[in-house]
Amino acid sequence: MKNNKFHRIYQELVKKLEQHEFSVGDKLPSEHELMEQFNTSRETIRKALNLLAQNGFIQKIRGKGSIVLDRTRFDFPVSGLISFKELAEKTENTWFTKAHELQLVKASDQLKELLGEDTLWKVVRSRNVDGESIILDKDYFHTKYVVSLTISIAEHSIYEYLENDLGLQISFAEKEITVEEATEEDFELLDLNGQTHVVVVKSVVHLDDASPFQFSESRHRLDKFRFVDFARRMK
Repeated sequence: MKNNKFHRIYQELVKKLEQHEFSVGDKLPSEHELMEQFNTSRETIRKALNLLAQNGFIQKIRGKGSIVLDRTRFDFPVSGLISFKELAEKTENTWFTKAHELQLVKASDQLKELLGEDTLWKVVRSRNVDGESIILDKDYFHTKYVVSLTISIAEHSIYEYLENDLGLQISFAEKEITVEEATEEDFELLDLNGQTHVVVVKSVVHLDDASPFQFSESRHRLDKFRFVDFARRMK
């Protein structure tokens, strides 16, 4: 595939986009202009443009051409389990975590049903990327498995602490993704830039023996996160 001319054209266009030769909202040259530029057929150009569209670089709009999309987002895996620290370290962004709350709380009826415990650790953290707070994480941990927590651990990596220090084996999670109206807490702790809704990912996380030990509610600014997964059609 990599030897195909359309793939070489795709790679060259990606390089131009990553070097910001085109800004978000700009139109790429027309198919005819690209045909002349690369001395190739319309079919080859369309294949390259389709690949750009599939990978989120452009949106092809009838009558307007190929519009450059905003790629300044994290690719947040829907089906995987990854900590914010692990995700952030894979990017070139500047990031840090701010812990706003860390305390033992009485579990609500819903949380007690999910985790089977009366008293839980509650941790509220905002995630700052390139100078903007764009995620609000609210986590509840089972005190049987997570005996102690500190602000320092919360602002570094709770999962790293659980796995390396406590020896817990985190295995899988059940997730629910919705779009909800922003709350007063969202407006207070996030830089929403006028947006009124957030993407909310709720997860119940289990250890390797299937015991539920964490409930997580992660609230994301809409324009900064793209949720990705791999799907294969099965017949």
